[in-house]
Amino acid sequence: MEQEINTSKPSERVAAGKDVIIINRRSFFGALMAIGTAGMGAFLSIPVLRYVLYPLYAKASGTEWSDVGDMTEFAGSTSPVRKTITFAQRDGWREVVSAQSVYVTRGQQGQLEVLSAICPHLGCSVSWQKAQDEFVCPCHGGRFAPDGQHVFGPPPRSMDRLPTRVQGGKLQVHFEYFRSDVPNQEQLS
Repeated sequence: MEQEINTSKPSERVAAGKDVIIINRRSFFGALMAIGTAGMGAFLSIPVLRYVLYPLYAKASGTEWSDVGDMTEFAGSTSPVRKTITFAQRDGWREVVSAQSVYVTRGQQGQLEVLSAICPHLGCSVSWQKAQDEFVCPCHGGRFAPDGQHVFGPPPRSMDRLPTRVQGGKLQVHFEYFRSDVPNQEQLS
């Protein structure tokens, strides 16, 4: 009697037509390492993607309200008072802290108003001339009344009035920049 010797491998002994995947210990740990590496990579990429994409979904924040001074400081003032305010602007990753000059003056009805010291003509700094009782722009000779109304010169409009409020006995202003050399007050930021 003759005996047949089967020299085929165990994987070849399976039924014909069926694919069988044999998983040994080495391939199992290799697959586990690949899944773990991919998971850690995805987990660590989330903060990087948030950082890179932040400017796309972040809105530029305007300025906040800045303190100008106590209301008692301006109670007896008859001429404009120059004050320097600081404010922060945030745009994407960048935060800029700026200092600007403003003038606190009385309006036509006697209420306090805050005027930007930036000339509406070309952006020079306007100064109060007490002897002449008017604001004067040193760049091109623009002149403004004590309440900021345009009197003479090339500026196309009056000085820019800024939004104000009184909170806790302090006068506060919301500083804004306006487009230069246009007849209407167009806000830039």
